[in-house]
Amino acid sequence: MISSDDLRFMRELASHSSLANAARYLGVSAASVTLRVKALEKRLGVQLIQRPARGLRFSEEGRLLLERADSILNDMEELQSLLDDRSRKVCGTLRVLAPLGFGNRYVAPLLAEFSRKHPALRVELTLSDAPDWSTAQAWDIVIYIGELKDSSLRRILLAKNARYLCASPEYVGRMGMPLSPDELHRHHCIALRENSEDVTLWRFTERETGKTMAKRIRPLMASNDGQVVKQWGLAGEGIIVRSAWDVEHEVASGGLVKLLTQYELPDADIVALVAGERLHSSPRVDGFITLLKERLSKRPWEK
Repeated sequence: MISSDDLRFMRELASHSSLANAARYLGVSAASVTLRVKALEKRLGVQLIQRPARGLRFSEEGRLLLERADSILNDMEELQSLLDDRSRKVCGTLRVLAPLGFGNRYVAPLLAEFSRKHPALRVELTLSDAPDWSTAQAWDIVIYIGELKDSSLRRILLAKNARYLCASPEYVGRMGMPLSPDELHRHHCIALRENSEDVTLWRFTERETGKTMAKRIRPLMASNDGQVVKQWGLAGEGIIVRSAWDVEHEVASGGLVKLLTQYELPDADIVALVAGERLHSSPRVDGFITLLKERLSKRPWEK
């Protein structure tokens, strides 16, 4: 009878040019590898490796075993994954992609907490404000803020998130308060370049009438880092558009002032994106999304 360990052993041998190389990789002696091969051949009643031969050459029976090994081992791993899902065991690797600033402040601590609760779980967090959507399937969960254009991913709302037009009191005292979007052309505007959005086209909706309008700005300054844009705004360099999660504290403390409050900007809800064709829900994905919704839906940035 052949075991899964035997299959893994043979597959490992096949990835090396000789038994000696395989032994060095496995951290054992060449003699012990040879003895294990001979014991396996005796148990199966067939010769697996040709002797004598330069390098490592498999017999016809050895090649047959190797051809089936990958398929068998893959089936066993898939079966184990299905059984783990049935038992709701949180294990394996959870791969998460999140925006840089938001990921640092909120996602990373929650991932650490989730990892502590599930010792069998491995986590990988990638932070980027310019994700490559062609590789979106490489992650189990993508945390996204802003306008969503990729409809192939399933969207799960984690928290509502408004956007504010704001500036520092020092800037308003120096340049004056704009009374309408039409006046922005005479102000110093700062653009955040992220998510392939048209960042110089600022859109507004009048609260009373519902009338929408868009104004093309000519940014005096621009950056692809939201924290840089925020610091420029706090320093009085110009008018910025930032998410509530990032500037709620500064607005409440008076470091920033909301502008054109009679208008609304498009929301930038915080969502989790997962593969839409997922056939079996994963306990690690479901569990972390549950934690994200529980904590983020309370909008901790408002406290």
